[in-house]
Amino acid sequence: MIRKPQVLLTSVCRPLGVRHGDSPSVGYELLHEQVTRAQGLFSPRSHHIQFSLEYIAENLEAPTAVLQYPSRRELVRELRRGYDVVGVSFVLATYHRMREVVALVREYSPRSMIVLGGYGTVAPDEMLRPYGDHICREEGVGFMRRLLGEPEIRMPYRHPLIINPLWVFGKQVSRTGIVFGGLGCPNGCDFCCTSHFFKRKHIRLLPTGADLYHVVERYLEVDPKLSILILDEDFLLNRRRALEFRDCVLRGGKPLSIFVFASIKALSQYTVTEILEMGIDGMWIGYEGTRSGYAKLSGRPVEEIFREYREHGISILASMIVGFPYQTPEIIEAELSGLLALRPVLSQFLIYGPCPGTPFYDQVVREGKLLPEVAEDPGLFYRRGSGFYAMCSHPSMTPDQIEAAQRRCFEEDFRRLGPVLHRSVERWLEGYLKLRESPSAFLRAKAERIAADLRKAYPLFLAGRLFGPTAQVRRWIGRLQERLHVALGSPTWKERLQSVAAVALAAWTGVRLRLGLFQHPPLVRHTFRMLDAPPGRAWGRLRGEHPAGPSIQVERRPASTVWVFLEGHLTTAAAGRFVGDLRAALARRKDRVVLDLACLVGLEDGAAGELAAGLRGHRDRIRIIPPRVGEFAALAAIFPLYR
Repeated sequence: MIRKPQVLLTSVCRPLGVRHGDSPSVGYELLHEQVTRAQGLFSPRSHHIQFSLEYIAENLEAPTAVLQYPSRRELVRELRRGYDVVGVSFVLATYHRMREVVALVREYSPRSMIVLGGYGTVAPDEMLRPYGDHICREEGVGFMRRLLGEPEIRMPYRHPLIINPLWVFGKQVSRTGIVFGGLGCPNGCDFCCTSHFFKRKHIRLLPTGADLYHVVERYLEVDPKLSILILDEDFLLNRRRALEFRDCVLRGGKPLSIFVFASIKALSQYTVTEILEMGIDGMWIGYEGTRSGYAKLSGRPVEEIFREYREHGISILASMIVGFPYQTPEIIEAELSGLLALRPVLSQFLIYGPCPGTPFYDQVVREGKLLPEVAEDPGLFYRRGSGFYAMCSHPSMTPDQIEAAQRRCFEEDFRRLGPVLHRSVERWLEGYLKLRESPSAFLRAKAERIAADLRKAYPLFLAGRLFGPTAQVRRWIGRLQERLHVALGSPTWKERLQSVAAVALAAWTGVRLRLGLFQHPPLVRHTFRMLDAPPGRAWGRLRGEHPAGPSIQVERRPASTVWVFLEGHLTTAAAGRFVGDLRAALARRKDRVVLDLACLVGLEDGAAGELAAGLRGHRDRIRIIPPRVGEFAALAAIFPLYR
């Protein structure tokens, strides 16, 4: 048998953050490090792994390990296992961190071929070639399969299940399943790295609305209460795909909670009812600036969309840019006030910055407007490419003024509108009051789901009334609490005790933040087709070579999933024995199973029927990858395919 190359895919190493020499916003969290950075103890916490690494690993044939934020010691330990290929994912602001990882690879695994990937590869070849044997500047699955000599596969690719928990005051309050809808964006804003990285093309990883809903269904099988995040730069721009997805959601009959990325241009194609029927109750909208002139801002008036969506309980994260050439301190203040008057649930403020590969970068370089210190030092330019440094000259403002204006925007958002936790509750309450009397049974069911989430938020209010940023905000939180109790009833004794506990947890959260305690995630290590890790006693009993039957291997995967590989020839008798062993394991464990039959070289008549009949009672916990040989209609009729 030909040995397949072993692959290691890794992020940069922890610890990350300003305390460790990185720029502001560089870390593990989009919310706390960027969007809610001024909210202190009220900031929701959620560690974001390098999703692309899991996605690529899922779709290779080579044995692959993935490391998310290893320490240097953990990375060295992994490298000593001996890998043929090491892929390193980074962004421009972690270029210096990529160099550290590459140095460790060359010291402890000198024979490994190094592949550089991620949006950091917008740096020119002369800055990357010293550190990588190959550079991926395209969709990663196709690139890696070609590099490894694996045959091309069509989209939609297999979709990994990645579930992100969200913590408030150190306590997990929800979980979100990540759906990878597409890459790139045709809007082509002059500052946007992700749009121009893919040459203003949209790569639909999940081409149809049905493909999208199929992945959502898989997440709901794991946990029916999961929220969903669809990663797609402007998800609603393709109306046909979005409405097909809506049709699937309505047929499914389950009220969902989905967050998407959208533009005013895209949203103008839909009624608010169509948006709600897709299950969407949260979205990221680029507000940018009132005079920015981007095509994506064309369509319905921004104020009209924000107001209508607010009344229907749809939370909006609005992003604004600071440092446009037309802006002065007074204009920034006016645009900030205009945005806050729209009452977004969350707000982001980034500095207008030149990223290599974008039209704005080309213009700045052509006109010689890069500040001298970054023009002369590419490493410093990359490190500061985090959206929190002014890096080019401005017609009327100094870099210090621009950066001070950005800080003020974050601070004023918190001071005027209050904690995002309570802003979220207010939006949910507005949605509940609007939808509970809807003529649509589907939307009334959505209101019931919102009511359940609102009830869970009762313990937040005492901490908000005590620790809110201003007296005005604290009074607003008190009034919001009264409205909520009128709508859903007074708190129980249990909820009152939870409120007291939440105050203690909030205070401890504040202490941890001030002292920098427990701010870094532990290593996350996942393996794909590397069958040396023990899967646990119940599943381990399935492993082995069966006389006159298949070889069976078992591997644990994320999201409580167990992957069972069958390789060789499957007879009817062997299928019967396997069914008995698998049913015993399913009885002991609550995991879900992917039954991978792709490597079967022979399938005896009746073997598929034996599997189908014996495992029919577990059809809700098993998905199959069908064999390339033999008749498997009996299986396909019962078990959903793994895609």
